[in-house]
Amino acid sequence: MRLLRFRVDNQVFEGILEGEEILPAAGQQFPRRFQLNQVKLLPPCVPSKIVAVGLNYRDHAEELHLTLPEEPLLFMKPSTSVIGPGDSVSLPPQSQRVDYEAELGIVIAKTARRVGLDEARDYILGYTCLNDVTARDLQTKDGQWTRAKGFDTFCPIGPWIDTEIDPTDLGIELYLNGERKQRSRTSNLIFSPAELVAFISGVMTLQPGDVIATGTPSGIGPMKHGDNVEVRIEGIGSLVNPIVKNDG
Repeated sequence: MRLLRFRVDNQVFEGILEGEEILPAAGQQFPRRFQLNQVKLLPPCVPSKIVAVGLNYRDHAEELHLTLPEEPLLFMKPSTSVIGPGDSVSLPPQSQRVDYEAELGIVIAKTARRVGLDEARDYILGYTCLNDVTARDLQTKDGQWTRAKGFDTFCPIGPWIDTEIDPTDLGIELYLNGERKQRSRTSNLIFSPAELVAFISGVMTLQPGDVIATGTPSGIGPMKHGDNVEVRIEGIGSLVNPIVKNDG
């Protein structure tokens, strides 16, 4: 099942995508039938927080000549960084280099606190595409990642949540202006989705709709004004966002 949120005539709805038709989600009523090309897709969930994981692909660790971590390396992105499919990523004037990072996003189904590994999958609603946009120069300058990862528009999510996909071995790619820049498989993850839910819920309570960004593979690089960036994940879909300069 593919769950999505969308806007029509200034009204926000939740739906289930079947083919190109959107059906009402539980508790929803539509004024009429909607086709996918008739609506404006929104971020498929409204997270209270995005918990992200650094250095979680073996190929990325090899690219950076770094030792594999013994535990997940966590950082946070604020809810205000979230945008949806087709929304613009705004390049802040404080940064001279802003990078793309294609990632598999985990969406939490129910309140999770100190969840055991054997039950972690029960707390996962599904999976989506995510771009962990990063001001790379500020990340290096600051030494910690809050500012570099936290600008408004720095967390595109979408286009929907797939509740049935097996995340074990999915192809993940990123295209910049149609040219492939990142390519890997989720089988290269160091820590699996279930391991991440168990570990993170032992640190902080995860709320329904919260998102875990599972890390990016090798091939990260910069974006500039006028670019289009696309995250593709096998079996889930494609998340496309334009890149624009913010002179403010």
